[in-house]
Order: sequence, then C-alpha cells, then structure tokens
Amino acid sequence: MSPILEIPIEVEKELIVLDFPMPSVEELAEVLDRQVGINRARKMEPETREKLLQAALGLTQDEAEKVYRKAQVTTGRLTEEEVEIVLSEKKQLIRRNRILEYLEQDEGMAAVGGLEELKRWLRQRANAFSQRARDYGLPQPKGMMILGVPGCGKSLIAKTTARLWSLPLIRLDVGRVYDGSTVGRSEANLRNALKSAEAIAPVILFIDELDKAFAGSAGSADSDGGTSSRIFGTFLTWMQEKKSPVFVMATANRVDRLPGEFLRKGRFDELFFVDLPTVEERQQIFEIHLSKRRSDTTRFDTAELARIADGFSGAEIEQAIVAAMYEAFAQDREFNQLDAIAAIKSTTPLSRTMEEQVTALRDWARLRARPAATATAEYQRLEF
Repeated sequence: MSPILEIPIEVEKELIVLDFPMPSVEELAEVLDRQVGINRARKMEPETREKLLQAALGLTQDEAEKVYRKAQVTTGRLTEEEVEIVLSEKKQLIRRNRILEYLEQDEGMAAVGGLEELKRWLRQRANAFSQRARDYGLPQPKGMMILGVPGCGKSLIAKTTARLWSLPLIRLDVGRVYDGSTVGRSEANLRNALKSAEAIAPVILFIDELDKAFAGSAGSADSDGGTSSRIFGTFLTWMQEKKSPVFVMATANRVDRLPGEFLRKGRFDELFFVDLPTVEERQQIFEIHLSKRRSDTTRFDTAELARIADGFSGAEIEQAIVAAMYEAFAQDREFNQLDAIAAIKSTTPLSRTMEEQVTALRDWARLRARPAATATAEYQRLEF
C-alpha cells in the first residue's frame, strides 16, 4: 500500500495494481449520517442532504468527517447554508496543485448586464448535476465555449455561473503546464491537474483565452518538439472521454486561432457568441457599475449615457466611469453626468480601433454560434 506507485523491478511481474478510489456518494452518506446521529440533529431535507454530499465529493472519509463536524460546531446544525464551509475544505486541495487556481465568486448573475439568452441557458442547467437530473435521464453537461469581442463579460459569466450553480470554480493555467526540465513532464502535469479536477468534482473548470493557450499546437513540432501537440491531444481526449461531472467553461477572442477539433459537437454542449452590448444592455451595464460605486444614482441619465457610448464594451463602460470619477476626485467634488459624458467622448472603443477584426468575428459567428443576447437570438429564430 502506497500513495505513490513505485514497484521494484524484481517483483513488478508478480503484482497486480489496484487503484483505490476516493469515497463514493454512498460512503460519504454513511459519514454524514453518523455525524448527524452523534449530534442528534433534526431530520435533514433531501435537497440539503444531497448538496452536502456533493460538496464533499473528492474528500477522504476523514476529511469529510472533520469538515461536517466543523460545519456543525460552527453553526450548531447542518443545513444548506453550511455547504460553503464544506466547500472551503476543497479550496485546500486546489491550492496544493500549482497548475489549478481557485477563483472566488463574489458576484451573482445580477452583475451581468444583458446576455439574457445565455443566462436562460445557464439557469436551465442550474440543477444539472443533481441526482434528480440523473433519474430523469439527463446526461451530465460537458461544457460550453464563449466567443466574443474582448471586454464583453466572458470571464465574468464564468464566475457568476459558479455562484448560480453553487459549484467551486477552478482555473486551469495552461502556461504552468509546460515544463521543459524533463521529456514528458508537461504532459504529466496536465494529466495530474485534470485528475485533481475530477477528484473534487462536481466543479467548473475555467480556461480563459483558450485561443492563446493552444495557439501553437499546430506547428509545435518545429518549436518545442511536439509538446504542445501532445498536450492538446491529451486535453481533447480527456474532454471526449471524461465521465466525471467536470463542466469545462472556455473563453476565446480570436476564433481563427482555434483548432477545428475544439469546435465540433461533442466537445462542448454549446458555442455562444457575445457581441457588443445593445443600447438597452449598455444602459443596464451603466446602472450596474454606477450602483456599485454610489447608493444614489438618480442624478445620472443612463439612457443618454448608453446612447452616447455606442460601440463600447462592458469593460470600456466601466473604465469610462472610473475615468470620470478620477476627474472629479482631482477637483475635490462629486462626479456627475457631464463627467461621464466627457470620459465617454474621450475614449476610442476597441470596436473602432480593431473594426476589421470585430467585423470578421461577427461574420463568422452569425451562422456558426448561438447568440448570447435575447434580441439577436429571437431574430435568428424568426429568420430561420
């Protein structure tokens, strides 16, 4: 018995290797029932029980017992509110892996302006990893890819989805995977990271800027001896064959740099395109960012600001508000509508400086990806 497989050559043909898996839901249920019985807690609701068990997946029996005991001692009971305490133990597992990074989720879907079609799709799958969904006959969702113009909220959607689904969000840093010290080390790093993600599933695995992470895989034989190609192949095979509830959420800006293998059906459940916000969505974004910074926003005409900020992304709208605040702060006064208008007019949005690139991305996505905005989605349905 050993946590690391190191078999002496003299006896390797005499041994049978058995992998001892992490505790199943049924085994964790025994731990939870034992803990509830010890403390004579009141009867638990089935949904609360399932969430506590799902949150503990990936922990050993000792770790699960300790974290259930900690949750009960902290609040005096085991309820749905204690799921966060159980999930905190998983953070420690993720922090021990230098390739995976745990991302905190401090904002909900209300922090995202527009993108109603994408939000509706995510809300439909809020309970996709529950036992009720399995009993209904639904398969576990594999993942989604979000393409779009830079600064339009692709990364924010990943963080808010984790909060909506009450799942841990971990980011896979592909740059940390590469290790040129030993041949095969990079591939081993990726396999270990994916194995760690599966151990703490259900979880959302976030890969930001996927087009840059695997951009060099096509010609890697000339640059790194084929390491990028092998890593790319390993990741594709894992996505196709995985059975664990790991939801892969990837974002990309340059679709022309993405290998075609990523875009075929079966790798991802859906391919969404996030376009520049409409005037109604820009108004929502202005209201969100203004309310974050000031409790009273009645002095701002967000409809006028949205009209002036034509072609702005969500990130550019936020920076325009910050610039207006800096201008007023330097003059020791409160910022107002005129400061915001001046900041907007002094900013040249990316949609103008990179107009050709944005137009090409829109043309590609119009017939190949699902629009994230409701208005565009309804128009395409009518057109069909």
